[in-house]
Amino acid sequence: MNKKLFIMIGRSGSGKGTQAELLQKKVETDFGVNIKHISTGDGFREFMKGDSFISTLSRHADETGRLQPEFLAIWNWSDIFINTVQEEDSVILDGAPRKLFEVNVLHNALSFIGYEELYVIYVDVSENWSKERLAGRGRKDDIGAESVAKRMEWFETDVIPVVESYKNDSRYKFLQINGEQTIEDVHKEIVSKLDIFN
Repeated sequence: MNKKLFIMIGRSGSGKGTQAELLQKKVETDFGVNIKHISTGDGFREFMKGDSFISTLSRHADETGRLQPEFLAIWNWSDIFINTVQEEDSVILDGAPRKLFEVNVLHNALSFIGYEELYVIYVDVSENWSKERLAGRGRKDDIGAESVAKRMEWFETDVIPVVESYKNDSRYKFLQINGEQTIEDVHKEIVSKLDIFN
């Protein structure tokens, strides 16, 4: 299998992280290759455990439901790419980009690294579905109603334009997936729509 780059996009609580893990296992099983799952959320959570000035600011932004600033978002995935990705690695990028500004920077990075087969998997769920899943997830950053409301707001104002940008970009194969199904059925839909499995 030639190296590929999969971008997973969806609301908080849409299950995109779970689907990224299932896709990773499917690719590794079917093709016998390793594929890296890069979770920008995991990267931020680790960063926010620190006690530096910027870590503290980042943690406060997260606790109040604000989107992380572009420079930190780009640093987060850039640092992971620089320090872990090898020449032949396929990658599932989960949680980025979140703003239109990032789209061009990320595409520049992907072109530099040599990714030519680019996929965007949009796990589409409603706001109500997302809120119910967040409430049931039990993570500390999902508890505050105000924080969750702000996440829903910035998804509409910042992330939806990213989704629309990818939908209209012929360099990417765009898949819109109904996320309001069982985990197994969402995975089946992703597999059925990805041409690498057909």
